[in-house]
Amino acid sequence: MLSAPVRRIVAAVTLPAILALSSCTAGPGHAAHARQVAAGPPSPSAPPPTPSTSPSPTAKPAPGTLEWYVSQVPTFPEAPPPQPVQLPATGPAPIWHRLPTEQKVAFITIDDGGLARPPAVADFIWQAHIPVTMFLNSPAAEEHDVYFRQIEVAGGVVENHTIRHTSLAGRSYDHQKQEICGAADKLEALFGKRPTLFRPPFGEHDTTTLQAAHDCGAKAVFHWTETVHEGKVRYQTPEKVVHPGDVLLMHFRPALMDDLLAALKAIHRAGLTPALLEDYVR
Repeated sequence: MLSAPVRRIVAAVTLPAILALSSCTAGPGHAAHARQVAAGPPSPSAPPPTPSTSPSPTAKPAPGTLEWYVSQVPTFPEAPPPQPVQLPATGPAPIWHRLPTEQKVAFITIDDGGLARPPAVADFIWQAHIPVTMFLNSPAAEEHDVYFRQIEVAGGVVENHTIRHTSLAGRSYDHQKQEICGAADKLEALFGKRPTLFRPPFGEHDTTTLQAAHDCGAKAVFHWTETVHEGKVRYQTPEKVVHPGDVLLMHFRPALMDDLLAALKAIHRAGLTPALLEDYVR
C-alpha cells in the first residue's frame, strides 16, 4: 500500500458548529462535502467550537462510544484522483452492480431512512471522513430532514430511492415516473440539489425503470455488490473480497455504526480506499 497521507481525520470541531458554518454557505445547488467543510475556517457568525471531549492520549475509549468507533477506523491512503466513467450519450440510464472502474476505490451507500437513525452517525462520518451516498425515500427525508442534512454537511450526498419504496418492476411508465420524479422533486426542494443517481427498491427494475429514471434526471441506476448488516459484510461472489468499483449497501438501521465500520475494514483489507460515487458519475 502506498505511503500517503491518511484519509482518517479526527475533527476537533463538533457537528453543531459545522452546521452553523453550513447555514451561512448552503443554498440551492450547493453540495456540501466533508473535504470542503474541513478546509475552510469557521464562519465569524458560527458559535465557538465546543471543547473536545476526546479521551486523553493514554486512555482507551470505551467500546461503543463515538471515540471508540473512530479509533477503530483503518488508515487509508488518499483516494486516487477520480476518473469519471463514460455515460451513454442517449437512451435510458445505465444500471451498474459495481462502478466500471479499475481504480482502487469502493463505494459506501446507505438506503431508506425511515426505520432508524442512530444519533452518532453524522459525527462518525465527519470525524472518520467517510464518503457516503444516501439513497433516501422522500417521506423519510422530509420527516427527518435535519438528521440527513447533518450527514450531508459531514460529507454525505442525498440521492433518490422513490417515494413509497415499493417494487417498480412490471409497473406502468406513468407509475414509475411518478415514484421517481416525485421523490426527486421533494429531495431537490429539501436539500437544494436534484438527485442524479437512483436505486430502485429491492433492486427490482425493468427497462421502463431505467427510462423513467433517465427522464427524471438520473445519470445512472445502482444495484450493489456487497451488503452489510449488523456489522457483517455479506459478499455476492465466492471470492469474499471487495473489488475495485464495488458498491456496498447498508441501511439506516440501529447497527449502522457497526455496518459503516465493517464496510471500512473490508475495503481496507482489499487494499482499496472508500470514495464518493458522485465523484465518478458526473
